[in-house]
Amino acid sequence: MVDAIKNFVNALSNPTVYFFLTIVGLWAYLQFRKQLTHPISAWLFLLGSVAFFIFSMFDPTFRSVVTKPDNVPIVIMLGLVLYLTWLGLRRAVLNDELMKRGEANLEAKESKDRVFTWPDLVYTELICMVLCTAALVVWSIVLRAPLEEPAAPARTPNPSKAPWYFLGLQEMLVYYDPWIAGVVLPSLIIVGLMAIPYLDRNPKGNGYYTFEERPFAIAFFMFGFLILWVSLVVLGTFLRGPNWSFFGPFQPWDIHFLEPLVNVNLSEYFWVRGLGAPLPANAILRELPGIALIVAYFALVPPLLLSTSKLFRSYFLELGAARYATFIMLLLVEMSLPIKMVLRWTINLKYVVAFPEYFFNI
Repeated sequence: MVDAIKNFVNALSNPTVYFFLTIVGLWAYLQFRKQLTHPISAWLFLLGSVAFFIFSMFDPTFRSVVTKPDNVPIVIMLGLVLYLTWLGLRRAVLNDELMKRGEANLEAKESKDRVFTWPDLVYTELICMVLCTAALVVWSIVLRAPLEEPAAPARTPNPSKAPWYFLGLQEMLVYYDPWIAGVVLPSLIIVGLMAIPYLDRNPKGNGYYTFEERPFAIAFFMFGFLILWVSLVVLGTFLRGPNWSFFGPFQPWDIHFLEPLVNVNLSEYFWVRGLGAPLPANAILRELPGIALIVAYFALVPPLLLSTSKLFRSYFLELGAARYATFIMLLLVEMSLPIKMVLRWTINLKYVVAFPEYFFNI
């Protein structure tokens, strides 16, 4: 029975299944937020998670990965992210119900009970600072610092992992060229965050929690943060093992395990496997299918969304042509990451457009 449970969890940790389940889980959590954020549901989830964690700690592989000094902060971070996500969505549900009845939201009610910064807030911050300092002292005594031997080019760790806050970028390096994963996409993330105040001028949801007043904006943000960042950190921390292969939580990290994969570019799929012809000698002609696909993605999807979705039409009328074009381009760039990840996991697609002659690959 125990082995069956472990094998089932390992099967769910397949990257395609794992990514699909995280998206379905986020959708279900938002769709059924009233039921799933109820305190009874939250307590049941907490008890189930604690029971599963205790059960898993008896497995030597799971225990060695989770208790590694590098990974302990990530386990704590994951718990905090889940709690704060529940707390924010729970307050949003309560506020939406209050505003439907014409009552003031929770933040408006709480603002009436104001206190002075000094001494109330400062004393609270001082107590928190002392407690955090004590916790860090105990932490530093109990857990050994994750220091390794001096770096040697002839002997590198396997797997070689970046710090946890860079694991999302390291995971993106699997699917894109370094210049895209390390420069272009992070720059677009920064530009997108800078553009939010100029693109989104909706005053609703400012200063209080809500979901029904801002469903797309909140869901869009949660998808980007929870799915495309936190889940990639979890994937890179707990599911990536030696040789950067995928391992289930209860699957031993065998350094000799190497899954044979043959990553294929789109040009080879089109010319060699599709048409049964050799790759054209001309680089532009060779990569023409990929170029056409990318142009179609950025040129045809925006008008298609505009003509078929009431939501995007309302955004177009609200934002105007220029701001809507910026918003939809950022949206398409963000969605290109999960699309590329799924294509790599399912059909081993390496690059949509590959110009090794010019060191340009997408």
